[in-house]
Amino acid sequence: MAKKDREQAESLPEKKENASAKAAKPEKKDKNKKPNIFVRMGRKLKETFSELKRVTWPTLPKALKATGVVLVIVLIFTVFVTAFNYGFSELLELLTGLGE
Repeated sequence: MAKKDREQAESLPEKKENASAKAAKPEKKDKNKKPNIFVRMGRKLKETFSELKRVTWPTLPKALKATGVVLVIVLIFTVFVTAFNYGFSELLELLTGLGE
């Protein structure tokens, strides 16, 4: 009976090796094959929403203050660009008027 037990014990690792070898083959195919577009889009959306949960969102007063700062800076640059444009157009008229 001990001989049978030894034979069975020796055959078990071979079966395990065969089973692991069979399981390894599909993994190689899976590594080379990309999931379809819908699976990839779903994963991307899931990752995006999980990242958005970690974001520290500003409070309403902070957001309004930042918006006000941006609007003031845009207004200042608009005034400067308009002034330069007016000045250059007057200079151009002066220069072209002298030639007549």
